[in-house]
Amino acid sequence: MPLPMRTTMSPTSWTAPHKLTLHLFLLTLSPLAALCVDANSVLRFVDPLIGSTNGGNVFSGATLPYGLAKAVADVNGQNTGGFSTDGSDITGFSAMHDSGTGGNPSLGNFPLFPQLCPDDEVNNCDFRIGDRAVPYVADSVKASPGYFAVETESGIKSSMTTSERAALFRFEFPTSGNGSEGVHPLVLLDLTDLWQSRQNASVSVDAETGRMKGNATFLPSFGAGSYVMHFCVDYFGGDVLDNGVWVNNRAGKEPKDLYVTRGFNLFFLEAGGWARFEGLKDNTLTARVGISFISADQACRSAETEISSPLEDFDRLVKEAEDAWEEKLSPVSVSAGGVSDELLSSFWSGIYRTMISPQNYTGENPKWDSGIPYFDSFYCLWDAFRVQHPLLTIIDPKAQVEMVNSLLDMYEHEGWLPDCHMSLCNGWTQGGSNADVVLVDAYVKNLTGIDYELALKAIIQDAEVEPLEWAYHGRGGLQSWKDLDYIPYLDFDPVGFGTNSRSISRTLEYAYNDYCLATLAQGLGHEDLYGKYVTRSLNWQKLWKAEQTSAIKGKDTGFTGFFQPKYQNGTWGFQDPIDCSTLADFCSLTTNPSETFEASIWQYQFLVPQSISTLIEYMGGDESFLKRLDFFHTSGLADISNEPVFSTVYLYHYAGRPGLSTKRLHTYIPASFNASNGGLPGNDDSGSMGSFVVFGMLGLFPISGQDVYLISAPFLEAVNMTNPATGKTAQIKTVGFDAAYKNIYIQNVTVNGKPWTKSYIGHALFTEGWTLEITLGSEESSWGTKVDDRPPSWSGAALDYPAL
Repeated sequence: MPLPMRTTMSPTSWTAPHKLTLHLFLLTLSPLAALCVDANSVLRFVDPLIGSTNGGNVFSGATLPYGLAKAVADVNGQNTGGFSTDGSDITGFSAMHDSGTGGNPSLGNFPLFPQLCPDDEVNNCDFRIGDRAVPYVADSVKASPGYFAVETESGIKSSMTTSERAALFRFEFPTSGNGSEGVHPLVLLDLTDLWQSRQNASVSVDAETGRMKGNATFLPSFGAGSYVMHFCVDYFGGDVLDNGVWVNNRAGKEPKDLYVTRGFNLFFLEAGGWARFEGLKDNTLTARVGISFISADQACRSAETEISSPLEDFDRLVKEAEDAWEEKLSPVSVSAGGVSDELLSSFWSGIYRTMISPQNYTGENPKWDSGIPYFDSFYCLWDAFRVQHPLLTIIDPKAQVEMVNSLLDMYEHEGWLPDCHMSLCNGWTQGGSNADVVLVDAYVKNLTGIDYELALKAIIQDAEVEPLEWAYHGRGGLQSWKDLDYIPYLDFDPVGFGTNSRSISRTLEYAYNDYCLATLAQGLGHEDLYGKYVTRSLNWQKLWKAEQTSAIKGKDTGFTGFFQPKYQNGTWGFQDPIDCSTLADFCSLTTNPSETFEASIWQYQFLVPQSISTLIEYMGGDESFLKRLDFFHTSGLADISNEPVFSTVYLYHYAGRPGLSTKRLHTYIPASFNASNGGLPGNDDSGSMGSFVVFGMLGLFPISGQDVYLISAPFLEAVNMTNPATGKTAQIKTVGFDAAYKNIYIQNVTVNGKPWTKSYIGHALFTEGWTLEITLGSEESSWGTKVDDRPPSWSGAALDYPAL
């Protein structure tokens, strides 16, 4: 059975594109940008504070690309990523974080907290989190790649930077805190994390040097199991006056070693180490923090190796971080065409956040060492497979290959591909087995250095073998999936166990997972497997109820035909199509679990990326489909803060109206995605929100798992993207571009100078370095409207099931 998806787009007779040198316009620095960023550097457009409030949950601090060490101030408000510009209080400074996640606050292990004790009495200091929390001065916040600084209302100025596995903090105390006037600065280390998930912990304080070593067992913020993290903290710039340990709100000079459990009943035991100092030069104390998942000794070695001269290394580390980020951003250059500073900041900051996580844990995996790079903090692939990993495939294919191989490494050592993985632990599965899509996306885009036969084996296991606990890997309900061709409502599943919900969204995702499996099987020459799984990819049709209607506040929306849950005996259940939307109650794994995950049936009805043409037929044809899309996006049902909505912005392409995709995109950028601190509509999810912005401004949208990028009108006059693997440069150019965005409709397209009528293009654009030239106008044209020019959509033989 042929697979039309694999459309060939290799115009070998075309001439190679000429190189075009594009220059960035000089723009005024954001007032929050750190002064250390060079005025001519592309980094001047990167604002780590975008998404630092309003639920973006971004990591705003100092880090290297994919770095393990991530230093920032931690607050007691919106602290999922550590720091927030929500005006909440600072509770410490820590060196480990995730970025853009939902769920519980992640990492923030072993925070340091500097303070001056009233009357120079140790027990007058504040040790517990709630007692020590202090407001920060809003306009003191400085953030740029590799650097973060803030001043608290106590007058202490803190700045920080990182190496790969260590962080360097500078605490500048008020003049009265130099020790000469009888007030000696104190720094405490807290054996906790942002979530206060610590189970047990230990700390040892060296009486002479003040070095603090130890470890603790924590729980992952969105997963199962536990992990152990180790630390090593050294202090520089002054002499140690005294030190010891603290428990709850009291401290003592003896003992120097402490072991604590979680506590008892609902009482969480707060504890850690402390040290006071005198003779500080320039009133500044420097703290070097090493972090390791292996041992405290390894944490010390990493810190000593990477930051060998702490009092001199701060500026070096900032410069090395800036250079590393410059290199990672260097494949991209733009000609802005007069667009606003804010849009450019959204664009470059979006690329930047894409490379904060996943994180490179190479050499820090205590469970196994395969001798290859190891990445963790896939948090979560349900979010990231759609746009983040496709963007990394373009701008950093080497890292994407290493991430794919890390997923296969997990499969070989843990037995399953993860859907979510953080802190060396399995995270909760939200829908399908979406590592499958990441692996197949790498295959269709010809990433090399990956064992695709092993990938096929891993994906087949997801499709055929149900794990005992499918809550955190694999798929559940596979017996019903094979016997009934759908996941039933209230499925009887004695084989494995998980949250018995999401029957609609799991059915849709399993169908696309199987489509991706079929794609890989066919590409590797396994035609028997292709036929089996491409047939399963039609299973979504089993839950389509043609006569189902939908009303909002009692008023019929006028649309008929929606997905509905179905029992094992084939009779229909019911979920209101607007449930789990912004017009109703939120639904998740634990909050109001329903038959769709984090979104409504209205949203999930469009998520059949393998068979959009069939879906259009089910919905009554092109015009009815377009009206339904418009209603979805204008009625309050579409929640752009949730990744499944991303593709719906572009589905107009499949009905022959690509211009409407661009028109719809302009209703979200910059209204929902902008350069303000609250400039993301929801969790950034490891850079997913930022990637959506980047693709939108490029004028492309990836259909992950397929060699397809939908073409739309760019937000920039021209963009160059050099493939780091091939060295070839793709050029996306416009004719008739205007920064006021009056000309947002594509009139015609050429590729390497030849007419291109299709509304999509393949990854060869980037690997072969093609030139995509887009002519724009103020009215829709006929470009991309013909049936033959629409994006590929596999329909097969439509399943004919009787209505029940």
